Amino acid sequence: MSDLFQAAGLTPHAPSPLADRLRPQSLDEVVGQQHLLGPEGPIGRMAAARRLASMILWGPPGTGKTTIARLLAKAGGYEFMQISAVFSGVADLKKAFEQARARRMAGQSTLLFVDEIHRFNRAQQDGFLPFVEEGIVTLVGATTENPSFELNGALLSRCQVFVLKRLTEESLELLLQRAEAAENRPLPIDAEARSALVAMADGDGRYLLTLAETLFSIGTDTPLNPTQLGQFLQKRRPAYDKDREEHYNLISALHKSVRGSDPDAALYWLARMLEGGEDPLFIARRLVRMASEDIGAADPLSLLLTTAAKDAYDFLGSPEGELALAQAVVHMASAPKSNAVYTAYKAARRAAKETGSLMPPSHILNAPTKLMKSLGYGDGYAYDHDVEGGVSGQNYFPDGMERRRFYEPKPVGAEAKVRERLEAWGKVRKDGK
Repeated sequence: MSDLFQAAGLTPHAPSPLADRLRPQSLDEVVGQQHLLGPEGPIGRMAAARRLASMILWGPPGTGKTTIARLLAKAGGYEFMQISAVFSGVADLKKAFEQARARRMAGQSTLLFVDEIHRFNRAQQDGFLPFVEEGIVTLVGATTENPSFELNGALLSRCQVFVLKRLTEESLELLLQRAEAAENRPLPIDAEARSALVAMADGDGRYLLTLAETLFSIGTDTPLNPTQLGQFLQKRRPAYDKDREEHYNLISALHKSVRGSDPDAALYWLARMLEGGEDPLFIARRLVRMASEDIGAADPLSLLLTTAAKDAYDFLGSPEGELALAQAVVHMASAPKSNAVYTAYKAARRAAKETGSLMPPSHILNAPTKLMKSLGYGDGYAYDHDVEGGVSGQNYFPDGMERRRFYEPKPVGAEAKVRERLEAWGKVRKDGK
């Protein structure tokens, strides 16, 4: 075998990647997940008791899901088996379950780690159920996607879901220190570049160690500054999947920042979505919705501005058109807010469903034919423009339906004046009875 390695110009003891060499050997060496792995954490308690339950580890890439599964098997005395939903099919699953059953008969427990478990379809996920129920395998599934959306309810009911956190700057710094200790030399970067390196990793420990390994290989005696670091390393695109949960999380954050009148946070989430590759027209559509739902009549200009921003983006494209979206976001976040129209519309919809068969009162019906006139259509109608003040105070609700108040303007922005007018007109209606 060594002759084959030499013929290929390799050695049988080629160095393994830095991330692999620094893989923790015990649960207390895993960084950033103390809420799960500490002595009082749920997984820590399981490991201490050497009794493991099936679980789903949900978290961003590079937060230790595979490592935790391996260490759990080691701590509990379980045989560790790993398959990936990306590369495995039904035949691989059957083989894994057969091997686990044989071990079970021999008194050996099996921890089956399934990476990217959300990529198995519903039928394949159902295939796990009998083996989990019988205890043939203890299932540990890893996913970067929200299990509520991606995993069968039946499978979820048999597993505990644990959420892993994106690594903090402190945790990432600890990984860099371990890397430097393993290499027995400091990284060739200055203090500012070190902070920039941590930011590049964006909470992904494995990616940070990959970047560090690249820096160790450059062979420079002069520490790199942030500019040089940026030239040497390419920052990866932010984690963002337009079809998955992150898409909905970020648009929710943008919407709530606008509603909460925080233009700075709203701009940040807008930038996060655009940097992640979101379709700007999707954002534009949501901005139009925000203008109607959360600002409404308090600032009617918002609806005009958001539709204009959409048109501006259509006309200019990226990146120039994105500035129009930013302008609309800042305007709406800074505008007075009112959901009175939104609330009124929902209430009117409910009333319409309840009273959908009632006809309008006869005095506001048109009478284009003699028959309709003879039936009293239009009798007694008061033309509001001919009335002093422009409001007759007549009833416009159906006969047999009590008048309802759906729209309650708020005393903010332009809606404050609307409120005053409606109160005056309401007095005319009351006095006219």
